[in-house]
Amino acid sequence: MCVVVNGRIERERGEILRGEQLMTDTEVIIVGAGPTGLMLAAELRLAGVRPLVLERQPLPQETPKANGFSGQILELMRYRGLLERVEAASVGPIHTAPRIQFGGVHLDLSHLAVSPIWGVHLPQPRLERLLDEHARELGADIRRGHEVVGISQEEATVTADVRGPQGLYRTSARYLVGCDGPRSRVRDLAGIDFAGTTYPEVNRLGQVTLPDSVTRLDNGDLDLPGFGRVRAASFTRTDRGVFGFGWLTPEMLLVQTTEDEPADLDGDAPMALAEFQDSIRRVLGVDLPVKEVIRLSRYGFQARQAERYRDRRFLLAGDAAHQFPATGIGINVGMLDAVNLAWKLAADIHGWAPTGLLDTYHGERHFAGARAMYQTQAQVALRRGQDPAADALRDLFLELCADEQPLHRIAAMIAGSDVRHPLPNPDQHALTGTFAPNLTLYTDQGTTSIADLTPTARPLLLDLADRPELRAAAQDWQHRIDIHTAKTDHRPADALLIRPDAHIAWAASIAEPTDTAALTLRDALSRWFGAPATTLPAAQIS
Repeated sequence: MCVVVNGRIERERGEILRGEQLMTDTEVIIVGAGPTGLMLAAELRLAGVRPLVLERQPLPQETPKANGFSGQILELMRYRGLLERVEAASVGPIHTAPRIQFGGVHLDLSHLAVSPIWGVHLPQPRLERLLDEHARELGADIRRGHEVVGISQEEATVTADVRGPQGLYRTSARYLVGCDGPRSRVRDLAGIDFAGTTYPEVNRLGQVTLPDSVTRLDNGDLDLPGFGRVRAASFTRTDRGVFGFGWLTPEMLLVQTTEDEPADLDGDAPMALAEFQDSIRRVLGVDLPVKEVIRLSRYGFQARQAERYRDRRFLLAGDAAHQFPATGIGINVGMLDAVNLAWKLAADIHGWAPTGLLDTYHGERHFAGARAMYQTQAQVALRRGQDPAADALRDLFLELCADEQPLHRIAAMIAGSDVRHPLPNPDQHALTGTFAPNLTLYTDQGTTSIADLTPTARPLLLDLADRPELRAAAQDWQHRIDIHTAKTDHRPADALLIRPDAHIAWAASIAEPTDTAALTLRDALSRWFGAPATTLPAAQIS
Protein backbone atom coordinates (compact mmCIF):
# COMPACT_ATOMS: atom_id res chain seq x y z
CA MET A 1 0.00 0.00 0.00
CA CYS A 2 1.22 3.50 -0.81
CA VAL A 3 -0.11 6.47 1.18
CA VAL A 4 -0.42 9.73 -0.77
CA VAL A 5 -1.31 13.19 0.48
CA ASN A 6 -2.00 15.65 -2.39
CA GLY A 7 0.64 13.86 -4.43
CA ARG A 8 3.44 15.38 -2.35
CA ILE A 9 4.65 12.17 -0.74
CA GLU A 10 5.10 10.50 -4.13
CA ARG A 11 7.14 13.48 -5.37
CA GLU A 12 9.35 13.22 -2.29
CA ARG A 13 9.73 9.50 -2.88
CA GLY A 14 10.85 10.30 -6.39
CA GLU A 15 13.52 12.54 -4.89
CA ILE A 16 14.55 9.71 -2.59
CA LEU A 17 14.92 7.25 -5.43
CA ARG A 18 16.97 9.76 -7.44
CA GLY A 19 19.15 10.75 -4.49
CA GLU A 20 21.53 9.00 -2.17
CA GLN A 21 19.76 6.53 0.14
CA LEU A 22 20.62 5.70 3.71
CA MET A 23 19.21 2.24 4.43
CA THR A 24 18.40 1.28 7.98
CA ASP A 25 17.18 -2.13 9.10
CA THR A 26 15.30 -2.03 12.40
CA GLU A 27 12.33 -3.74 14.05
CA VAL A 28 10.06 -0.89 15.22
CA ILE A 29 10.05 2.69 13.95
CA ILE A 30 8.79 5.16 16.56
CA VAL A 31 7.78 8.58 15.24
CA GLY A 32 8.14 11.20 17.97
CA ALA A 33 10.53 11.58 20.91
CA GLY A 34 8.15 12.89 23.54
CA PRO A 35 7.51 11.01 26.80
CA THR A 36 5.40 8.35 25.07
CA GLY A 37 7.84 7.62 22.27
CA LEU A 38 10.86 7.54 24.56
CA MET A 39 9.12 5.27 27.08
CA LEU A 40 8.11 2.95 24.26
CA ALA A 41 11.71 2.81 23.02
CA ALA A 42 13.01 1.89 26.48
CA GLU A 43 10.34 -0.77 27.02
CA LEU A 44 11.07 -2.32 23.62
CA ARG A 45 14.76 -2.53 24.48
CA LEU A 46 13.92 -4.28 27.76
CA ALA A 47 12.01 -6.79 25.65
CA GLY A 48 14.94 -7.35 23.29
CA VAL A 49 13.58 -5.35 20.33
CA ARG A 50 15.56 -2.80 18.30
CA PRO A 51 13.61 0.48 17.97
CA LEU A 52 14.48 3.50 15.85
CA VAL A 53 13.09 6.80 17.17
CA LEU A 54 12.64 9.57 14.59
CA GLU A 55 11.98 13.09 15.89
CA ARG A 56 11.52 16.03 13.51
CA GLN A 57 12.75 18.65 15.98
CA PRO A 58 16.58 18.89 15.90
CA LEU A 59 16.89 19.61 19.64
CA PRO A 60 14.88 18.60 22.70
CA GLN A 61 12.28 21.18 23.66
CA GLU A 62 13.12 23.59 26.45
CA THR A 63 9.72 25.22 26.99
CA PRO A 64 7.69 22.99 29.29
CA LYS A 65 4.30 21.95 27.94
CA ALA A 66 3.70 20.40 31.34
CA ASN A 67 5.15 21.45 34.68
CA GLY A 68 4.94 17.95 36.14
CA PHE A 69 2.95 14.77 35.93
CA SER A 70 1.04 12.39 38.16
CA GLY A 71 -0.94 9.20 38.13
CA GLN A 72 -0.43 5.47 37.72
CA ILE A 73 2.67 5.90 35.54
CA LEU A 74 4.67 6.89 38.62
CA GLU A 75 4.04 3.46 40.16
CA LEU A 76 5.05 1.83 36.88
CA MET A 77 8.26 3.86 36.92
CA ARG A 78 8.87 2.56 40.45
CA TYR A 79 8.52 -0.95 39.01
CA ARG A 80 11.19 -0.11 36.41
CA GLY A 81 13.61 1.28 38.99
CA LEU A 82 13.30 4.82 37.62
CA LEU A 83 11.73 6.60 40.56
CA GLU A 84 15.01 7.67 42.18
CA ARG A 85 16.12 9.25 38.88
CA VAL A 86 12.77 11.00 38.55
CA GLU A 87 13.00 12.41 42.07
CA ALA A 88 16.62 13.50 41.58
CA ALA A 89 15.62 15.48 38.46
CA SER A 90 12.47 16.98 39.98
CA VAL A 91 11.83 20.20 41.82
CA GLY A 92 11.05 18.69 45.19
CA PRO A 93 10.07 15.16 46.25
CA ILE A 94 7.42 12.87 44.81
CA HIS A 95 4.35 13.47 46.92
CA THR A 96 0.68 12.73 47.33
CA ALA A 97 -1.37 15.60 46.00
CA PRO A 98 -3.09 17.42 48.89
CA ARG A 99 -5.47 19.15 46.48
CA ILE A 100 -6.56 18.53 42.91
CA GLN A 101 -8.39 20.66 40.38
CA PHE A 102 -11.42 19.03 38.78
CA GLY A 103 -13.60 20.94 36.37
CA GLY A 104 -13.00 24.36 37.84
CA VAL A 105 -13.29 23.37 41.50
CA HIS A 106 -10.62 22.34 43.97
CA LEU A 107 -10.92 19.07 45.87
CA ASP A 108 -9.17 18.57 49.21
CA LEU A 109 -7.53 15.11 49.33
CA SER A 110 -5.65 15.69 52.56
CA HIS A 111 -8.17 13.84 54.73
CA LEU A 112 -8.09 10.64 52.63
CA ALA A 113 -6.45 7.73 54.44
CA VAL A 114 -4.62 6.79 51.23
CA SER A 115 -4.62 9.16 48.28
CA PRO A 116 -4.56 7.51 44.82
CA ILE A 117 -2.78 10.50 43.29
CA TRP A 118 0.98 10.82 43.47
CA GLY A 119 2.63 13.66 41.61
CA VAL A 120 6.01 15.15 40.87
CA HIS A 121 7.07 18.66 39.89
CA LEU A 122 9.21 17.64 36.93
CA PRO A 123 8.94 19.97 33.92
CA GLN A 124 8.46 18.07 30.68
CA PRO A 125 11.89 18.95 29.20
CA ARG A 126 13.58 17.35 32.23
CA LEU A 127 11.32 14.30 31.96
CA GLU A 128 12.19 13.92 28.29
CA ARG A 129 15.93 14.22 28.99
CA LEU A 130 15.64 11.55 31.67
CA LEU A 131 13.72 9.18 29.38
CA ASP A 132 16.09 9.90 26.49
CA GLU A 133 19.07 8.93 28.66
CA HIS A 134 17.28 5.82 29.90
CA ALA A 135 16.39 4.64 26.39
CA ARG A 136 19.90 5.31 25.05
CA GLU A 137 21.47 3.44 27.97
CA LEU A 138 19.38 0.45 26.97
CA GLY A 139 20.58 0.77 23.36
CA ALA A 140 17.79 2.67 21.58
CA ASP A 141 18.66 4.53 18.37
CA ILE A 142 17.23 8.07 18.70
CA ARG A 143 17.59 10.49 15.79
CA ARG A 144 16.64 14.14 16.14
CA GLY A 145 16.09 16.37 13.16
CA HIS A 146 14.64 13.45 11.18
CA GLU A 147 11.12 14.12 9.88
CA VAL A 148 8.90 11.34 8.55
CA VAL A 149 7.33 12.53 5.29
CA GLY A 150 5.71 9.33 4.06
CA ILE A 151 4.75 5.87 5.26
CA SER A 152 3.58 2.66 3.63
CA GLN A 153 2.96 -0.89 4.73
CA GLU A 154 3.08 -4.31 3.13
CA GLU A 155 2.05 -7.67 4.52
CA ALA A 156 5.14 -8.11 6.72
CA THR A 157 6.89 -4.72 6.78
CA VAL A 158 6.44 -0.97 6.99
CA THR A 159 8.48 1.70 5.25
CA ALA A 160 9.09 5.29 6.30
CA ASP A 161 10.45 8.02 4.06
CA VAL A 162 12.48 10.43 6.17
CA ARG A 163 14.00 13.86 5.64
CA GLY A 164 17.14 14.07 7.77
CA PRO A 165 20.06 16.47 8.09
CA GLN A 166 21.83 14.73 5.19
CA GLY A 167 18.78 14.58 2.94
CA LEU A 168 16.04 12.09 2.17
CA TYR A 169 16.28 8.40 2.97
CA ARG A 170 14.05 5.38 3.44
CA THR A 171 13.98 2.93 6.33
CA SER A 172 11.91 -0.20 6.96
CA ALA A 173 10.78 -2.16 9.99
CA ARG A 174 8.24 -4.69 11.18
CA TYR A 175 5.99 -2.04 12.77
CA LEU A 176 5.66 1.75 12.95
CA VAL A 177 4.18 3.57 15.95
CA GLY A 178 2.99 7.16 15.78
CA CYS A 179 3.84 8.96 19.03
CA ASP A 180 3.92 12.29 17.22
CA GLY A 181 1.34 14.29 19.11
CA PRO A 182 -2.13 15.71 18.46
CA ARG A 183 -1.23 16.81 14.90
CA SER A 184 0.06 13.30 14.17
CA ARG A 185 1.45 12.86 10.67
CA VAL A 186 1.32 9.10 11.12
CA ARG A 187 -2.36 9.14 12.05
CA ASP A 188 -3.22 11.35 9.07
CA LEU A 189 -1.20 9.32 6.58
CA ALA A 190 -2.68 6.08 7.90
CA GLY A 191 -6.18 7.49 7.41
CA ILE A 192 -7.27 6.92 11.01
CA ASP A 193 -10.23 9.10 12.01
CA PHE A 194 -9.70 11.50 14.93
CA ALA A 195 -13.19 12.88 15.37
CA GLY A 196 -14.18 14.96 18.35
CA THR A 197 -14.61 18.48 19.67
CA THR A 198 -12.35 21.52 19.87
CA TYR A 199 -13.46 23.84 22.65
CA PRO A 200 -13.18 27.63 22.27
CA GLU A 201 -11.33 28.02 25.57
CA VAL A 202 -7.88 29.59 25.48
CA ASN A 203 -5.91 29.03 28.66
CA ARG A 204 -2.89 31.19 29.40
CA LEU A 205 -0.48 30.07 32.08
CA GLY A 206 2.26 32.03 33.81
CA GLN A 207 4.81 30.95 36.39
CA VAL A 208 5.88 34.27 37.88
CA THR A 209 6.99 36.25 40.91
CA LEU A 210 5.29 39.45 42.03
CA PRO A 211 6.73 42.83 43.06
CA ASP A 212 6.37 44.12 46.61
CA SER A 213 3.65 46.49 45.42
CA VAL A 214 1.22 43.55 45.23
CA THR A 215 -0.37 42.89 48.62
CA ARG A 216 -0.23 39.26 49.74
CA LEU A 217 -2.47 38.46 52.69
CA ASP A 218 -1.50 36.09 55.51
CA ASN A 219 -3.50 33.17 54.07
CA GLY A 220 -1.94 33.55 50.60
CA ASP A 221 -4.79 35.52 49.02
CA LEU A 222 -4.02 38.63 46.94
CA ASP A 223 -5.55 42.08 47.42
CA LEU A 224 -5.68 43.78 44.01
CA PRO A 225 -6.54 47.50 43.88
CA GLY A 226 -9.76 48.06 41.99
CA PHE A 227 -10.89 44.45 42.39
CA GLY A 228 -10.36 43.41 46.01
CA ARG A 229 -9.48 40.00 47.43
CA VAL A 230 -8.59 37.17 45.04
CA ARG A 231 -8.51 33.79 46.74
CA ALA A 232 -5.53 31.48 46.34
CA ALA A 233 -6.01 27.88 45.15
CA SER A 234 -9.43 28.84 43.85
CA PHE A 235 -11.10 30.22 40.72
CA THR A 236 -12.49 33.71 40.31
CA ARG A 237 -15.23 33.84 37.67
CA THR A 238 -16.29 37.01 35.90
CA ASP A 239 -18.50 37.50 32.87
CA ARG A 240 -15.29 37.75 30.82
CA GLY A 241 -13.55 34.54 31.91
CA VAL A 242 -11.87 32.73 34.78
CA PHE A 243 -8.79 33.67 36.81
CA GLY A 244 -6.95 31.35 39.18
CA PHE A 245 -3.62 31.15 40.96
CA GLY A 246 -1.71 29.09 43.50
CA TRP A 247 1.63 29.42 45.26
CA LEU A 248 4.37 27.03 44.11
CA THR A 249 6.89 28.43 46.61
CA PRO A 250 6.72 31.33 49.09
CA GLU A 251 7.86 33.62 46.24
CA MET A 252 6.63 31.94 43.05
CA LEU A 253 3.05 31.48 41.93
CA LEU A 254 1.24 29.87 39.02
CA VAL A 255 -1.37 32.12 37.40
CA GLN A 256 -3.98 31.03 34.85
CA THR A 257 -6.62 32.76 32.80
CA THR A 258 -9.33 31.14 30.70
CA GLU A 259 -11.24 32.98 27.99
CA ASP A 260 -13.45 31.88 25.14
CA GLU A 261 -11.83 32.80 21.84
CA PRO A 262 -12.97 31.32 18.53
CA ALA A 263 -9.57 31.65 16.81
CA ASP A 264 -7.56 28.49 16.10
CA LEU A 265 -4.89 28.09 18.77
CA ASP A 266 -1.23 27.39 18.11
CA GLY A 267 -0.03 26.07 21.46
CA ASP A 268 3.56 25.92 20.22
CA ALA A 269 3.80 29.65 19.40
CA PRO A 270 5.65 31.68 22.08
CA MET A 271 3.55 33.89 24.33
CA ALA A 272 4.76 37.32 25.38
CA LEU A 273 4.22 38.77 28.85
CA ALA A 274 2.10 41.56 27.37
CA GLU A 275 -0.37 39.00 25.97
CA PHE A 276 -0.63 37.34 29.38
CA GLN A 277 -1.16 40.59 31.25
CA ASP A 278 -3.74 41.74 28.68
CA SER A 279 -5.68 38.53 29.34
CA ILE A 280 -5.59 39.13 33.12
CA ARG A 281 -6.82 42.68 32.57
CA ARG A 282 -9.71 41.48 30.38
CA VAL A 283 -10.83 38.84 32.90
CA LEU A 284 -10.43 40.82 36.16
CA GLY A 285 -10.67 44.34 34.86
CA VAL A 286 -7.45 45.27 36.72
CA ASP A 287 -3.71 44.79 36.27
CA LEU A 288 -1.53 42.21 38.00
CA PRO A 289 2.06 43.53 38.06
CA VAL A 290 4.76 40.90 37.43
CA LYS A 291 8.34 41.06 38.71
CA GLU A 292 9.92 37.99 37.08
CA VAL A 293 8.68 35.49 34.47
CA ILE A 294 9.80 31.88 34.74
CA ARG A 295 7.43 30.33 32.22
CA LEU A 296 4.62 31.43 29.92
CA SER A 297 2.43 29.19 27.78
CA ARG A 298 -1.01 28.89 26.28
CA TYR A 299 -3.10 25.87 25.43
CA GLY A 300 -6.56 24.85 24.33
CA PHE A 301 -8.74 21.84 24.96
CA GLN A 302 -9.89 19.11 22.63
CA ALA A 303 -11.87 15.94 23.21
CA ARG A 304 -10.71 13.50 20.54
CA GLN A 305 -9.90 9.81 20.41
CA ALA A 306 -8.59 7.87 17.43
CA GLU A 307 -11.17 5.51 15.97
CA ARG A 308 -8.62 2.71 16.21
CA TYR A 309 -5.15 2.49 17.71
CA ARG A 310 -3.98 -0.08 15.17
CA ASP A 311 -4.15 -0.29 11.38
CA ARG A 312 -2.32 -3.54 10.62
CA ARG A 313 1.37 -2.56 11.07
CA PHE A 314 0.72 1.08 11.95
CA LEU A 315 -0.10 1.88 15.59
CA LEU A 316 -0.80 5.02 17.61
CA ALA A 317 0.05 5.93 21.20
CA GLY A 318 -0.08 9.02 23.40
CA ASP A 319 -1.42 12.32 22.12
CA ALA A 320 -1.55 10.90 18.58
CA ALA A 321 -4.28 8.56 19.85
CA HIS A 322 -6.16 10.86 22.25
CA GLN A 323 -6.63 14.45 23.35
CA PHE A 324 -8.39 15.10 26.65
CA PRO A 325 -10.18 18.34 27.61
CA ALA A 326 -8.42 18.69 30.98
CA THR A 327 -4.86 19.10 32.24
CA GLY A 328 -2.72 16.57 34.07
CA ILE A 329 -3.94 13.56 32.06
CA GLY A 330 -1.99 13.23 28.81
CA ILE A 331 1.49 12.19 30.00
CA ASN A 332 0.10 9.54 32.35
CA VAL A 333 -2.23 7.95 29.78
CA GLY A 334 0.30 8.19 26.93
CA MET A 335 3.19 6.57 28.77
CA LEU A 336 0.88 3.79 29.99
CA ASP A 337 -0.07 3.22 26.33
CA ALA A 338 3.63 2.70 25.59
CA VAL A 339 4.15 0.17 28.38
CA ASN A 340 1.07 -1.81 27.33
CA LEU A 341 2.14 -1.89 23.68
CA ALA A 342 5.85 -2.67 23.97
CA TRP A 343 5.77 -6.24 25.25
CA LYS A 344 3.00 -7.20 22.82
CA LEU A 345 5.00 -5.88 19.86
CA ALA A 346 8.02 -7.77 21.17
CA ALA A 347 6.03 -11.00 21.45
CA ASP A 348 4.94 -10.69 17.82
CA ILE A 349 8.42 -9.81 16.58
CA HIS A 350 10.01 -12.68 18.52
CA GLY A 351 7.44 -15.07 17.07
CA TRP A 352 5.69 -16.34 20.19
CA ALA A 353 2.65 -14.05 20.41
CA PRO A 354 -0.61 -15.98 20.74
CA THR A 355 -3.34 -15.19 18.24
CA GLY A 356 -4.88 -11.77 18.85
CA LEU A 357 -2.34 -10.57 21.44
CA LEU A 358 -1.43 -7.39 19.57
CA ASP A 359 -5.10 -6.58 19.02
CA THR A 360 -5.53 -6.42 22.81
CA TYR A 361 -3.50 -3.19 22.72
CA HIS A 362 -6.38 -1.39 21.05
CA GLY A 363 -8.97 -3.17 23.20
CA GLU A 364 -7.29 -2.29 26.49
CA ARG A 365 -5.86 1.14 25.84
CA HIS A 366 -8.81 2.45 23.82
CA PHE A 367 -10.94 1.45 26.80
CA ALA A 368 -8.54 3.23 29.19
CA GLY A 369 -8.59 6.30 26.92
CA ALA A 370 -12.39 6.25 26.91
CA ARG A 371 -12.36 6.20 30.74
CA ALA A 372 -10.07 9.23 30.76
CA MET A 373 -12.32 10.94 28.21
CA TYR A 374 -15.36 10.20 30.37
CA GLN A 375 -14.04 12.03 33.43
CA THR A 376 -12.41 14.89 31.51
CA GLN A 377 -15.61 15.63 29.60
CA ALA A 378 -17.41 15.67 32.93
CA GLN A 379 -14.88 18.34 33.91
CA VAL A 380 -15.90 20.35 30.84
CA ALA A 381 -19.51 20.36 32.00
CA LEU A 382 -18.48 21.53 35.46
CA ARG A 383 -16.12 24.31 34.44
CA ARG A 384 -17.81 25.86 31.38
CA GLY A 385 -21.18 26.74 32.85
CA GLN A 386 -21.49 30.37 33.88
CA ASP A 387 -25.09 30.61 35.11
CA PRO A 388 -26.72 29.92 38.50
CA ALA A 389 -27.51 26.34 37.48
CA ALA A 390 -23.81 25.69 36.78
CA ASP A 391 -22.87 27.24 40.13
CA ALA A 392 -25.37 24.92 41.82
CA LEU A 393 -23.85 21.91 39.99
CA ARG A 394 -20.36 22.81 41.20
CA ASP A 395 -21.59 23.32 44.76
CA LEU A 396 -23.41 19.98 44.73
CA PHE A 397 -20.33 18.21 43.35
CA LEU A 398 -18.18 19.70 46.13
CA GLU A 399 -20.76 18.62 48.73
CA LEU A 400 -20.70 15.03 47.44
CA CYS A 401 -16.89 15.03 47.44
CA ALA A 402 -16.83 15.95 51.11
CA ASP A 403 -17.40 12.20 51.67
CA GLU A 404 -14.39 9.91 51.42
CA GLN A 405 -15.74 7.27 49.03
CA PRO A 406 -16.74 9.54 46.12
CA LEU A 407 -13.63 11.68 46.63
CA HIS A 408 -11.38 8.60 46.48
CA ARG A 409 -13.20 7.38 43.38
CA ILE A 410 -12.76 10.68 41.54
CA ALA A 411 -9.08 10.77 42.47
CA ALA A 412 -8.57 7.19 41.25
CA MET A 413 -10.20 8.08 37.92
CA ILE A 414 -7.83 11.01 37.48
CA ALA A 415 -4.83 8.82 38.36
CA GLY A 416 -5.96 6.06 36.02
CA SER A 417 -5.62 3.54 38.84
CA ASP A 418 -9.29 2.54 38.56
CA VAL A 419 -8.84 0.96 35.12
CA ARG A 420 -9.58 -2.75 34.89
CA HIS A 421 -8.94 -4.19 31.46
CA PRO A 422 -11.93 -5.71 29.65
CA LEU A 423 -12.07 -9.44 30.48
CA PRO A 424 -13.02 -12.37 28.22
CA ASN A 425 -14.51 -14.14 31.24
CA PRO A 426 -16.56 -12.06 33.70
CA ASP A 427 -16.17 -14.74 36.39
CA GLN A 428 -12.42 -14.20 36.73
CA HIS A 429 -10.83 -13.13 40.03
CA ALA A 430 -11.56 -9.50 40.95
CA LEU A 431 -7.84 -8.64 40.63
CA THR A 432 -7.59 -9.86 37.03
CA GLY A 433 -7.05 -6.94 34.66
CA THR A 434 -5.98 -4.53 37.42
CA PHE A 435 -2.56 -3.04 38.17
CA ALA A 436 -0.54 -5.25 40.52
CA PRO A 437 -0.13 -3.73 44.00
CA ASN A 438 3.43 -3.33 45.26
CA LEU A 439 3.24 -6.06 47.88
CA THR A 440 6.01 -6.50 50.42
CA LEU A 441 7.32 -10.05 49.96
CA TYR A 442 9.10 -12.35 52.39
CA THR A 443 11.31 -15.01 50.83
CA ASP A 444 14.05 -17.39 51.92
CA GLN A 445 16.54 -14.77 50.70
CA GLY A 446 14.98 -11.92 52.68
CA THR A 447 12.44 -9.16 52.21
CA THR A 448 11.70 -7.84 48.74
CA SER A 449 8.71 -6.43 46.81
CA ILE A 450 6.98 -6.67 43.49
CA ALA A 451 8.80 -3.48 42.44
CA ASP A 452 12.12 -5.22 43.13
CA LEU A 453 11.15 -8.10 40.81
CA THR A 454 9.95 -6.08 37.80
CA PRO A 455 12.73 -3.73 36.48
CA THR A 456 13.49 -6.16 33.63
CA ALA A 457 9.85 -6.21 32.48
CA ARG A 458 9.69 -10.01 32.60
CA PRO A 459 6.33 -11.70 33.23
CA LEU A 460 6.05 -12.98 36.78
CA LEU A 461 4.21 -15.84 38.48
CA LEU A 462 4.09 -15.09 42.19
CA ASP A 463 3.11 -17.99 44.44
CA LEU A 464 1.95 -16.45 47.73
CA ALA A 465 0.61 -19.63 49.38
CA ASP A 466 3.38 -22.16 48.64
CA ARG A 467 1.32 -24.13 46.12
CA PRO A 468 3.78 -26.38 44.26
CA GLU A 469 1.06 -27.63 41.88
CA LEU A 470 0.71 -24.08 40.49
CA ARG A 471 4.44 -23.72 40.04
CA ALA A 472 4.48 -27.11 38.30
CA ALA A 473 1.65 -26.02 35.98
CA ALA A 474 3.77 -23.05 34.87
CA GLN A 475 7.01 -24.96 34.27
CA ASP A 476 6.39 -25.24 30.52
CA TRP A 477 6.51 -21.43 30.32
CA GLN A 478 9.58 -20.85 32.50
CA HIS A 479 11.56 -19.77 29.41
CA ARG A 480 9.27 -16.72 29.25
CA ILE A 481 8.21 -16.03 32.82
CA ASP A 482 9.93 -15.78 36.21
CA ILE A 483 8.48 -17.93 38.98
CA HIS A 484 8.82 -16.86 42.62
CA THR A 485 7.51 -18.14 45.94
CA ALA A 486 6.97 -15.67 48.77
CA LYS A 487 4.72 -14.75 51.65
CA THR A 488 3.04 -11.42 52.16
CA ASP A 489 0.90 -9.72 54.77
CA HIS A 490 -2.83 -10.09 54.08
CA ARG A 491 -2.33 -11.84 50.75
CA PRO A 492 -4.95 -10.80 48.17
CA ALA A 493 -4.81 -14.16 46.36
CA ASP A 494 -2.97 -17.47 46.51
CA ALA A 495 -1.02 -16.65 43.34
CA LEU A 496 -0.70 -13.84 40.80
CA LEU A 497 0.37 -13.95 37.15
CA ILE A 498 1.71 -10.48 36.36
CA ARG A 499 2.29 -9.26 32.80
CA PRO A 500 5.29 -7.11 31.81
CA ASP A 501 3.09 -3.99 32.01
CA ALA A 502 2.42 -4.86 35.70
CA HIS A 503 -1.21 -5.79 35.12
CA ILE A 504 -2.56 -9.01 36.58
CA ALA A 505 -3.33 -11.60 33.91
CA TRP A 506 -4.66 -14.25 36.33
CA ALA A 507 -5.14 -14.76 40.06
CA ALA A 508 -5.94 -17.82 42.17
CA SER A 509 -8.56 -17.37 44.86
CA ILE A 510 -7.66 -18.25 48.43
CA ALA A 511 -7.75 -22.07 48.74
CA GLU A 512 -9.06 -22.46 45.18
CA PRO A 513 -9.17 -26.21 44.29
CA THR A 514 -5.93 -27.48 42.73
CA ASP A 515 -7.41 -28.81 39.50
CA THR A 516 -9.36 -25.62 38.82
CA ALA A 517 -6.47 -23.27 39.64
CA ALA A 518 -3.91 -25.22 37.60
CA LEU A 519 -6.22 -25.41 34.57
CA THR A 520 -7.12 -21.71 34.58
CA LEU A 521 -3.46 -20.79 35.10
CA ARG A 522 -2.39 -22.78 32.03
CA ASP A 523 -5.21 -21.17 30.05
CA ALA A 524 -3.99 -17.71 31.10
CA LEU A 525 -0.38 -18.55 30.28
CA SER A 526 -1.39 -19.73 26.81
CA ARG A 527 -3.60 -16.70 26.25
CA TRP A 528 -0.92 -14.16 27.15
CA PHE A 529 2.43 -15.89 26.65
CA GLY A 530 1.91 -18.35 23.82
CA ALA A 531 2.31 -22.07 23.49
CA PRO A 532 4.05 -24.06 26.23
CA ALA A 533 7.61 -25.17 25.61
CA THR A 534 6.62 -28.84 25.41
CA THR A 535 4.66 -28.16 22.19
CA LEU A 536 7.41 -26.17 20.47
CA PRO A 537 10.40 -27.32 18.45
CA ALA A 538 13.62 -26.43 20.30
CA ALA A 539 14.43 -23.67 17.80
CA GLN A 540 11.23 -21.81 18.74
CA ILE A 541 11.92 -21.68 22.45
CA SER A 542 13.39 -18.28 23.38
